[in-house]
Amino acid sequence: MKAGGTVTDVLVVGGGPSGVALAAEVAARNLTVRVVAPHAPQPFPATYGAWLDDLPEWARGSVAHAWSDVRVHAGRAVTPLLRPYALLENAQLLSALLGRAEPGGLWWDVGRVVGAQRDAGVWRVHSEGGRSWRARVVVDASGHGGTLRRVAFRRGAALQTAYGLVGRFRVPPSAPGAMVWMDYRHPHLPGGAFGAAPSFLYAMHLGGDVYFVEETSLVARPALSVEALRARLRARLEAQGTPCAEVLSTEVCAFPMNAPAPDAGGGLLAFGAAGGLVQPVSGFQVAGALADAPLVADALAAHLPFGPDAASRAGWAALWPAARRETRAVQLLGVEALLGLPGAHLPAFFEAFFALPAAQWRAFLAPRTPAGELARIMLRLFARAPMRVRAPLARAACTAPGVSARALARAALPILGA
Repeated sequence: MKAGGTVTDVLVVGGGPSGVALAAEVAARNLTVRVVAPHAPQPFPATYGAWLDDLPEWARGSVAHAWSDVRVHAGRAVTPLLRPYALLENAQLLSALLGRAEPGGLWWDVGRVVGAQRDAGVWRVHSEGGRSWRARVVVDASGHGGTLRRVAFRRGAALQTAYGLVGRFRVPPSAPGAMVWMDYRHPHLPGGAFGAAPSFLYAMHLGGDVYFVEETSLVARPALSVEALRARLRARLEAQGTPCAEVLSTEVCAFPMNAPAPDAGGGLLAFGAAGGLVQPVSGFQVAGALADAPLVADALAAHLPFGPDAASRAGWAALWPAARRETRAVQLLGVEALLGLPGAHLPAFFEAFFALPAAQWRAFLAPRTPAGELARIMLRLFARAPMRVRAPLARAACTAPGVSARALARAALPILGA
């Protein structure tokens, strides 16, 4: 870290992987950049998984574990996904990100940002303790909900919640040597409880007798509580005859899955979860942020000579072009469809989903798949789904506003032969 100057080109609020990724890419383009976070540089605390082929080549050196045996349990038989999955080693990822900021490096100040104001083309960012910093461009990368930019949810936030642990097991809680992306079997729950609030097991064998196991509610409004998920995980492990012998660490998460494409006005940029980058069907965003960071950094570097406003507009255009905004509208249609689907039918939905050709379900989970292609995949999924799943999916499509319905209509034409 280097010592600060008077006015930096870019100030990034937040020290998570998305914020550090953008700060590092900006620094690599010979702009001055400062990170302001509540803590000094430290390994990221959350567990981050990603499809291996979604990670930039340079980030693959930060993979702690990778699995070629990746499974889904949504129907009577296990579904192999045939797509390698990776767990990131967070200390190595931080080191790799900071290394990308060289040779110029970046400034890192500890502070909890509470506000920002603009005066004569320069932002002044304020912290809880009374410190302030000046910058030409400010990026809110402070995580879900944001600090300087707030997200407005059209129908209220729909959350993914989870409770997980890393532990030692005398009997394996999931297939040894494998990664279980989604297991909707529920021998530990009465059918009514599962139908009212479905959850699944997400599990990774970390070697020897150590496993990561997590009970996850994919998306719900209102959310399933972390306390309920903790109890469900314990009940699942007991019902399987695989209780945890020793808990090494625990983890909880709760974040919105239905953030709309952000309003690009106001002069402030946002990135990562604060910038709406959470993929609305999977909940992933780190691999996407690693891919998006160079695009935004290029835009800032190219347009900052023309002024902060030009740079901010270019940053938003790189992150949220019109095509991606259309994609998000269709993705949100998918979220509303999942929310409207009776919980008991969710396993059947995902059984049909992963029965699609691999290229199609991969595109559906990607962050930038064009809206028309995404909508065509949704229509093909609708055609494959059992009748009990189709009605709520159709209701969601019929109530979808604006661009979602238009995209579905456009997508239907080649399928219907028009």
